Parts: sequence; C-alpha cells; structure tokens
Amino acid sequence: MRVYSHPACLSHEPGPGHPECSARLEAVISALRSALPTLDWQQAPAATREQIARVHTADHIATILDTVVTETLRLDADTALSASSAEAALRAAGAGIAAVDWVLTGKNRRAFCAVRPPGHHATHRTPMGFCLFNSVAVAAAHALKAHGLERVSIVDFDVHHGNGTQDIFQRDLRVQYLSSHQIPLYPNTGRSDEHGVGNIHNAELPPGSGAPVFRSVWSNTLLPIIDAFEPQLILISAGFDAHRLDPLADLRLEAEDYAWISTELGRLADAHSQGRLVSLLEGGYSLTALRECSVAHVRALASPASP
Repeated sequence: MRVYSHPACLSHEPGPGHPECSARLEAVISALRSALPTLDWQQAPAATREQIARVHTADHIATILDTVVTETLRLDADTALSASSAEAALRAAGAGIAAVDWVLTGKNRRAFCAVRPPGHHATHRTPMGFCLFNSVAVAAAHALKAHGLERVSIVDFDVHHGNGTQDIFQRDLRVQYLSSHQIPLYPNTGRSDEHGVGNIHNAELPPGSGAPVFRSVWSNTLLPIIDAFEPQLILISAGFDAHRLDPLADLRLEAEDYAWISTELGRLADAHSQGRLVSLLEGGYSLTALRECSVAHVRALASPASP
C-alpha cells in the first residue's frame, strides 16, 4: 500500500498552542513507519492552480497562494496562514491527486495521504475550520475530470461534519457524500434532513455516543447507501477525533472502531471499485489516539484481502 506525504506539510504553522499542529502529522508518520515498515512512501507533488480551481474560487485560491505572510495571519478565529502554508496546502491537495492517479492506473488499489492541513471544512469560496484547500474535494474532482469517473463516494467519519465537502458537491449527482459526526458541534451543519440533490447523507451522533451507535449508523444506514450507489472510487476523509481521548469532541470510539469501518469500506471498494480507495488524513487532536487510529486504519486497508 502506498502512502503520500511531504515535509512541507510539517511546516504549516497556525500559531502557538493551536491544536492543528505539526506534532499531529509527526505522530502519524512515526507510528505508521514503526508499525507497518513495508508501506511504500512517496513524496506528494504540489497541486496546480487549475486543479484547485475545479473546487475553489479564484479569490479563495489567491487568498491562500498570493497573500504575503511574514508572521501568522488569521483568516478567522480558527484558521491561519504562515509563510509555509501555501506549499503545505498544495502538497496536501497534490497528495490526493497523486493517490487517485495511482489507484486508478496502478496495480495497488489502496493509498493513504498523511498530510496537513486538513481540508473538509473548506467550502467552495471560504477557508475555515483549520482548513485551507479541500483536499478530498480536489481529489474527487480530479477523478471526475481526468479519469472520467461517473460515481465517486466520499466517506467522512471525522467527528466534525465536512461542511465544505458537502457545499462543493451538493448539486453534483456524480459524487455521493456520507458523514457521521457529533451534533451539536462545530460547524453546526450536517443535519439528517440535508440531502443536496439526493447525494448527501448525514448521520447525527449525540455527545457520548460510542461504538454501538457508530457501528449501527454505518451498518444499517450509510454502508447500504454506498453499496446501492456502486461507486467506481471510494475516498475517505479520515478524521480520528471521534476517539474517546480527543480533547475537541465527546464521542467514545476506540482504534478498533476505525479498523472496523476501514475494513467495511474496503469490502465495498472490492465489490464495486476494483478495490480502489484513497484515504486522506483530516482531524484528530490527541497524539496517542492519532498514533493508534492511523495504524489501525491503514493496517485494515492494507490487509491481504485488499492488495
């Protein structure tokens, strides 16, 4: 299984004490290298403006790429630019593009993008929620445009609703978006009655929900919806902040729950997508949980049943 990352993703600095810090990615990379030494590590290329423009406005792109930053610049209360942020954001999006190319044209059908900043809150026109460019959306748009796919499923099990991904694709029937997330919680979107054009599927999890609720929602509602859609590619917004140790939320998942959902998604990819699946790191703010959950996730995706 291939993993895409880049040193530039460690250089994005949103400010002292910010939860979305470089130590998050360092924890993921070190844990994966230690636990899964046979992974095929590749440096992520930088996405181009044209590729980013498939999902973001020119003004949005200019804010991230053309703003001259000498010290940390706040875009909102949670989201910031530093001198190295533009390259980090381009490499994070480029990782998703390269991974899509790899699984759609290579022999290996699985890839994980160990990148930051995260992306799923960035809307068509607004960076927000720690996110600059919406990397999973860029990857999906690339699959549609460059590879001619007609059915892509984006699965989001981050504890926060991926409002940006929903915003970008809510009128595009080629892309199915499915999310389980805690409500109430930032960004206070993702109600179960938000359907887009029939392609949006949100499952609300109340605070304190644990494995039984999470697994039931996916087993009985969301996974069957993916199965019926028969996607040609599955993309995952892999946030690990629904873990019980995460300081920014109040769900009670364990690493075993991420292994379970990863295995289930792998089975659907095997059934409908020739095994083709790309996962991109999103949230997760306990370093212990990040280590455990990223290993559980990637190990499940790289299992022998999923070449």
